[in-house]
Amino acid sequence: MSSGKICPECNQEYTSTFWKWYKPCNSKHFRNDFNNWTSGNDKIDKFIQDAQLNANDGWEVIEWIPYNRFEDIKQIGKSGFETIHYARWIDGFIEKWDIENQQWERDRKYSEEVALKKFDNFVNFNNVLNEMEIHFKTSCSGDDTSIRFYGITQDPETHSYMMVLEYAKDENLREYLKINFNNINWKQKLYNLQELSLNLKNIHKLDIVYQDFHPGNILSSDFKDPNFIMISDFGLSKLTGANPNNPKKKNIVGVLPYIAPEVLSGDEEYTKAADVYSFGIIAYEIITGFPPYPNIPHDEDLTIKICNGLRPKILFHTLKLISRTIMRCWDARVAHRPTFEELSDEFYKYLSDYYNNKDSEIVIQIKKAEEFSEIQESTNTTTTTTTTPLNYQTHPQTIYTSRLLNYSKLPKPKNEENFERELEELTESFYKINDRKNQLYCVLFIFLFLFFD
Repeated sequence: MSSGKICPECNQEYTSTFWKWYKPCNSKHFRNDFNNWTSGNDKIDKFIQDAQLNANDGWEVIEWIPYNRFEDIKQIGKSGFETIHYARWIDGFIEKWDIENQQWERDRKYSEEVALKKFDNFVNFNNVLNEMEIHFKTSCSGDDTSIRFYGITQDPETHSYMMVLEYAKDENLREYLKINFNNINWKQKLYNLQELSLNLKNIHKLDIVYQDFHPGNILSSDFKDPNFIMISDFGLSKLTGANPNNPKKKNIVGVLPYIAPEVLSGDEEYTKAADVYSFGIIAYEIITGFPPYPNIPHDEDLTIKICNGLRPKILFHTLKLISRTIMRCWDARVAHRPTFEELSDEFYKYLSDYYNNKDSEIVIQIKKAEEFSEIQESTNTTTTTTTTPLNYQTHPQTIYTSRLLNYSKLPKPKNEENFERELEELTESFYKINDRKNQLYCVLFIFLFLFFD
């Protein structure tokens, strides 16, 4: 057996050859170091220790990181309940055990720049720990679903705990779209939609309901590469079945335009289908570049309108295949929404057709959309370039960050009057296209059978 597969400490085959990781030996090294550090909180200590003892490779390791191991710390963002800082991590993440020097070998190449997520002191500690546990579960799932979680530290002045996370250079999807939308082609849009649907599929497979899906929580170091698109901020996430059958209407927290109407009205608990609704709004934003409802106040009146069926206006030249998908996602009839497994398969098929079948419907519709865009550009009286940022005005009462949204006496969710008819027409068109394809395949098969018989 190759020596590259053998742990030199115990001569046993690595449990992870790629990481040169043998779990029993590394668990022993972690355990021997437990008395040399503490977070000051028994629950956090146990959380870190359990993760280290059960790590199957370096990706599944989190650690307690003293605050003095960070340099160039500066605030880069703030939401209702936390502050985000940029920092340089002096040491870098644990990669493998260095037998010769009897210490952990570290890699700074991919973790020198990090984000520190600082929780406000008034936030319930159990909620903080819940977020850490759920984020860690997604981070070490092996699917590159969420921003990597390196460890935990503590601000020595405020004593607030901070998550040490992967730093995303391209920031969040909303800011990226605002600056770069005019330079994004249909191939990138399809890739982004497929990757996002796959990420949420992976989260749902872990029996997690995300609950706060909006562009501000979609991060990347390079949005042009779909492999780098990841989810962040699991502060509102929960495991399915947590606190079931609670008769009291719970506080609703989130970004209003992305919250499903059945959640806003209190008609239903937040479910996986509500995450699908949020995806539909995000898909609209990726396709058009515009945030939902930018020109009206995000208040109780908008909430009532959403419950009564108001949705963002899909532009008429949007691909019919994509329009149908978006409308299915934000259908007020919860049972009619697709799952993320269906969505990821659907976008995967469109991408496959885009590359392998130039006569496919998705390619035909993209060509028509591109022709329309060229005509629009040629008739535009102002000179523009593909790098011009989107230009739109937002109402001063639009709010695209999470907040408490408790409105009483909201109507039961329903679709607008023409919604179901329009969706049915798109669906009929969708199936007619597939029927024509199937008929052509049958004719071709019969012809080949008779010709070669």
